[in-house]
Amino acid sequence: MTKHLLVLCLLLLFSVVTRAQFLTDMIDTTTSLGRGMFSMYKKYDALRFSGYIQPQFQWIGSKGAESYAGGDFPEAVDNRFMLRRGRLRVDYERYNEEGMPVVQFAFQFDGTERGVFIRDFYGRFFENKWNVLSLTTGMFARPFGYEVNRSSSDRESPERGRMSQILMKTERDLGAMLSFEPMRKDHPLRNLRIQAGLFNGQGLAGPSDFDSHKDLIARISLKPVPLNAQGWRLSASVSCLYGGMQQFTRYIYRSGTAGNGHTGFRLDSAAGNEGRIAPRHYYGADAQLRIPNRKGHTEFRAEYIRGTQTSTALGSETPGEIPVADDGSRLPLYIREFDGAYFYFLQHLGSEKHQVALKYDWYDPNRELDGGQIGQPGSNTTVADVRFDTFGGGYLYYFNPHLKVVFWYDLVRNETTDLEGYTSDIKDNVFTCRLQYRF
Repeated sequence: MTKHLLVLCLLLLFSVVTRAQFLTDMIDTTTSLGRGMFSMYKKYDALRFSGYIQPQFQWIGSKGAESYAGGDFPEAVDNRFMLRRGRLRVDYERYNEEGMPVVQFAFQFDGTERGVFIRDFYGRFFENKWNVLSLTTGMFARPFGYEVNRSSSDRESPERGRMSQILMKTERDLGAMLSFEPMRKDHPLRNLRIQAGLFNGQGLAGPSDFDSHKDLIARISLKPVPLNAQGWRLSASVSCLYGGMQQFTRYIYRSGTAGNGHTGFRLDSAAGNEGRIAPRHYYGADAQLRIPNRKGHTEFRAEYIRGTQTSTALGSETPGEIPVADDGSRLPLYIREFDGAYFYFLQHLGSEKHQVALKYDWYDPNRELDGGQIGQPGSNTTVADVRFDTFGGGYLYYFNPHLKVVFWYDLVRNETTDLEGYTSDIKDNVFTCRLQYRF
């Protein structure tokens, strides 16, 4: 797979070099016909390369700790150098005579010491009668929430919150999406965006779709609008994911009174369970407020998500394939009610080069239980039911548009439970120092 992707990258690079030489030859042509052709080509077509790399050093509170700050640490490791992301993106866009987009293609790869992976591979077609609708198909970011759709190169914190990573692992999925987004600046609804699409459901967590059920995802967004003469700007959105996964087992654990009378999970083993659709329903809202300063700005962000998640006893992530045990038997499914949120405070320090950021996020995979109920004998609860709260903060220095450095510390707190290893707070606080090179 990696070899095929490298060959594809080389072919794309070769085609771009060839195209650049073709355009250079046209520029050198002194005839009016040649100049006219080049002018027309440049006006209607755009080919853009962009990318970034994020080398970083990290330290964590204990060797082998599990972490959402770039992945778990190896068993004997409490500090590491790593290349968190290495992205290369190619965009092609074509415009009509009025300057309205007609079609867009996007290809993005992520290459690190862990391998080369596809991140975006999609095409987008725009209708040009009203210039308000477009259709996107392929592999692209799910239209849900703010943090999931904010680029890792623009985000101030090194990573998305635990909630975003678990519910929307890799952020992307295969599907088709219809968008309502007026392109003309004089359109009365120019600040409104409505997106709705159907997706496989498991994202990039698995090799392919494993059931016929699709997720419906929709988002209604208000683009940044001015609030006053001082330049305050507000943006917001509401999102919904209505989906699920096929139950390949009859054994389903649902919240309720367990066999010992404690609150936990009760087993539903009805023969009719197999083949039904277990729910994955998310509902979210987010808002962003930006206040300009004399040099830079102050910004507040918030997002809240709650709903129903189907996963396994091992974790609350959506399975990437049919869950099976080591012996090949189908694992039972767990259906949990969850919620989570994050809050950002961003402030420039007298210059756009200096910025501080504070962030708090929580993810409660089972909001029907508190820590004291998790791990009780016979309750069928696991580490997948433990709530985590993360308090993060850092300093960012922007050398120029192509280089920035981030110093960030995450203070991670878990619920105290009766589960082994979680009877007290585990040592998983993380320090990250990251450089980002961008072009």
